[in-house]
Amino acid sequence: MQAVVSTNVGSSTASCLTVARWTSTTGAYFTRITGRGGFRWASSPPSYAARRQIDTNLFGPLWVTQAALPVLRGQGSGHIIQVSSVGGVFALPGLGLYHASKWGLEGMTSSLAMEVRPFGVKVTLVEPAGFATDWQGASADQAEHSPAYAEFRANLPVSASARRGDPDATAAAILAIADADEPPLRVFLGDQPLPLMRAEYARRITEWEAWDDLSGKAFG
Repeated sequence: MQAVVSTNVGSSTASCLTVARWTSTTGAYFTRITGRGGFRWASSPPSYAARRQIDTNLFGPLWVTQAALPVLRGQGSGHIIQVSSVGGVFALPGLGLYHASKWGLEGMTSSLAMEVRPFGVKVTLVEPAGFATDWQGASADQAEHSPAYAEFRANLPVSASARRGDPDATAAAILAIADADEPPLRVFLGDQPLPLMRAEYARRITEWEAWDDLSGKAFG
């Protein structure tokens, strides 16, 4: 049986009640899909926007996961699928809070995977690239216009109209992950992320190696 269940992920109480209602009527098989986009400069976010972004993309998954885990541990099986983003692996200007929430989700979920493995519970981070959703449109939080970032904003319409994947085409891929005997901890969705990440990690390794001598001296 497959179904979509809505809840207020920003509330731990609502998440617990939703899981309780679901398991009491259907049994337990859980995935979790939620997210919030938006352009917020990391240098000057309003406090309410910062909290809403982190609540939805980090604490929301935490509350839902905590609510579901007792059931999953009890049945000795299950698969938690967290929807992260390529924005949880690298960063761009103008998306500081979004990146903070997704990087946090990546770290939390990586630890979770090790914690629940002994109970037969599997965990996967799905990392989509650009898809044709409204994440950077009307549904997104938009920062106040700042002259300091005018050039970056001027390029946003071009970025928004670039080729993007069809969200409907991801359904089969996510179901294949859900049905896999040995699902991955991380998997990209889209044909863009892997080349980007090869370049990103090559840059990181080069930088770490360049400063390795100083790193060693820091130990005394």
